[in-house]
Amino acid sequence: MQKSTTISDMFDRIAHRYDLSNRLLSFSLDASWRKKVSTYLPLDANLHVLDLATGTGDLAISLLKNRTNIVTVKGVDISSKMIAKGKEKIAAAGLANCVDFEIGDATNLRFADNSFDVVTIAFGIRNVLDINAALHEMRRVLKPSGQLIVLEFSLPSNYLIRSIYLFYFRYLLPFFGGLLSGDKAAYHYLNQSVEKFPHGVEFLNLLERAKWCFANQVKLTFGVASIYTAYKED
Repeated sequence: MQKSTTISDMFDRIAHRYDLSNRLLSFSLDASWRKKVSTYLPLDANLHVLDLATGTGDLAISLLKNRTNIVTVKGVDISSKMIAKGKEKIAAAGLANCVDFEIGDATNLRFADNSFDVVTIAFGIRNVLDINAALHEMRRVLKPSGQLIVLEFSLPSNYLIRSIYLFYFRYLLPFFGGLLSGDKAAYHYLNQSVEKFPHGVEFLNLLERAKWCFANQVKLTFGVASIYTAYKED
């Protein structure tokens, strides 16, 4: 997949079963990981959050349910059908007054400099065609001392766990994901994107080269996912 429009089309195709697939295929761990993200938000009052690759709004909902110091969440995604599902979920959760969605590309954000207190992105940075450009855009729209929080799959360092994990992602995930969503090719792409993503030290180095400060990684569930945090300098 070479173009963002191709990735957008792929997520449009699986939007109708995306949440169900995530829950079943991750054994609901994705929900606990998103909840963990909320513990890394700053304690300052009246936070304005930008949630990139927001999908169907799971992280936005989780943040608002677990933190009381968030005023607004702006959700941005390249898939119109994912956003449509997200709007339904936000309305059902009674959060429509706090969350606003729009279609957008993480490498070319329309927001002014210094617009947000926090930028989050969950399971989306690996799908960005130009990670470096996205990191610079995220930094641009953050206020001084603003925080970046990235939740993403990573590869476990333990050989046995890594082997089981890769077998699952290479063979079981595409098979069952295809059955659930009706689009096996999409889940082949997703597992490939996980393996190709520069996780761990490589991603921390990308953050530092993009002029982020205090970059840090916290491994989750034996290292199958990670939370990365970094800050914009004053």
